[in-house]
Amino acid sequence: MKKRLVIFDLDGTLLNTIADIATATNHALRTLGYPTHSEDAIQGFVGNGVSKLLERSLPEDSRTEENISLLRAHFTEYYDRHNADLSTPYPGISEMLSRLQEDGVMLAVASNKYQSATEKLIARYFPYINFVCVLGQRPGIPIKPSPDIVHEIMEKANVSRSDTLYVGDSGVDMQTAINAGVDAVAVSWGFRPRAELETFRPHAIIDGAGDLLMLLEGRHI
Repeated sequence: MKKRLVIFDLDGTLLNTIADIATATNHALRTLGYPTHSEDAIQGFVGNGVSKLLERSLPEDSRTEENISLLRAHFTEYYDRHNADLSTPYPGISEMLSRLQEDGVMLAVASNKYQSATEKLIARYFPYINFVCVLGQRPGIPIKPSPDIVHEIMEKANVSRSDTLYVGDSGVDMQTAINAGVDAVAVSWGFRPRAELETFRPHAIIDGAGDLLMLLEGRHI
């Protein structure tokens, strides 16, 4: 049987995590005496890892490596304890993953969230899914849109580019797929506007988890 692999982004694709991310960000900002932001504003800051999120949340004249490092320490300490307070899978995601697994599709996660939090959230919300790889941001490994994480997953799964599909909710994800040389599917329910996704001309933009099942059945990847 031909191997097939679907790689998913995490935040904004599998899980709606923005409320917990925003709470942790504002906790860190408040602790160090900086102004806080609305959840909508913080949603616009995410996508390039925690350090970039925190850099964007700081006043422009305070965006030093030292301040970002201090913020990250407070963010991580809080987020590690509260990253599942309000987060939840998007509608139909759990059922979709189960169906793909039953159909013999190999599944993986490629996130810019730091590794320990990525693993913790996947284990909590999808304990019944046997992901071939769950990879987040790790020291010394370039974050998306570098294709390194996708290439690492494909190598472990022993699957070619033509049999791999990347699913995500942002321009960062679409560029990652382009850089990795794999087809991309964009989801419209995530953190970034549809117009941003359209500029990258993905293979498809889907509006519900069930749409991915139909797409895969039609693509025969």
